[in-house]
Amino acid sequence: MDLSEELRIKRQRITQLLENLDLDGLYLKSQANFSWATGGGINTVGITGELGAAGLLFTRSGDYAVCNNIEVNRMGSEERLEELGFVLKSYTWHENREQQIVHELVEPGRLGADFAFPGARELKAEVARLRYSLTESELERYRQLCYLTNLALETTAVEVRPGDRECEVIGRLSERLWADRIDIVTTFCAADERIEQYRHPVATRKQVEKRVMLGCNARRNGLIVCLTRFVQFGTVPEKLKKQYRDNVELDLVLWTNTVPGRSVQVPFKAVEKEYRRLGYDGEFNLHHQGGAIGYAPRDYRVDFSTEETISENQPFCWNPSITGTKSEDTILATQAGPVPLTRPIIFPKLHMDVNGARFERADILVL
Repeated sequence: MDLSEELRIKRQRITQLLENLDLDGLYLKSQANFSWATGGGINTVGITGELGAAGLLFTRSGDYAVCNNIEVNRMGSEERLEELGFVLKSYTWHENREQQIVHELVEPGRLGADFAFPGARELKAEVARLRYSLTESELERYRQLCYLTNLALETTAVEVRPGDRECEVIGRLSERLWADRIDIVTTFCAADERIEQYRHPVATRKQVEKRVMLGCNARRNGLIVCLTRFVQFGTVPEKLKKQYRDNVELDLVLWTNTVPGRSVQVPFKAVEKEYRRLGYDGEFNLHHQGGAIGYAPRDYRVDFSTEETISENQPFCWNPSITGTKSEDTILATQAGPVPLTRPIIFPKLHMDVNGARFERADILVL
């Protein structure tokens, strides 16, 4: 599948949404939706903001890109928006004419947007659902991202030594990822007791002694991948070894129940039951279990109120945890079964059978 076919499919989804909601236009400005709608484009200036510096307006009669004069040259020459079929509409940066331009093209009240925009119906959740099922060409890009991120993280983990500071480890990981133009979205590094103390251990200057956990969300061309690995210096205690295996089993219960057409409540309630069966009942309440991934670190985190249906070719990153361990890799939901998109490359392999299927997962790396 080439880019033109990918964009045609996405345009059809947008058109169908407009028809279903009886709207004349849809304005997209989030970093996630800009990347999705352009087949991997970037409207990012500041990585921390949800919105980008250029918006895309889809109407029944044509498609437009709206930005100020600071961005317009790059949108044309590097993002190639005109080649993709967008008419560029720009304004001088101090004029603040974005709202005026959009309303000249689509009447207020007949417009949807992926953020709070004057005269528009906010459709953030509805637009996100258009992204869930990846096209063939998106999958090609995603597989490459998953492999490169997976390799960078495992290579970084293999090189960790006692005495390294958590923040130094993240620095090495960041360097490897940026060498392949991969953004850091989220990073976690915990040494020793911090693994048990914090579910979200942002890196500090603490030095590694006997154990380290390393994880990240990383992004390229809008798509985001997530994984976590563990390193042990010296023998892994038997109790920790069993707990880690139990933790992976929790993850695989989620994997094997992540079936297109099912409610996400099926895997969610299955893992809640598995926590109890394995003797870790209270752990379920100490951290979320993850959920769908793709153009956001989590498109949604599943809880008891989530009313989403799993789509074919939808990526998921579940992350069940027990105090001191965690299991986290990115998979693709398919009717043929879960497809691992991150897997042990240079880490030791752990083979497990769950619900009639055999899986190969990353084990704790002993150095």
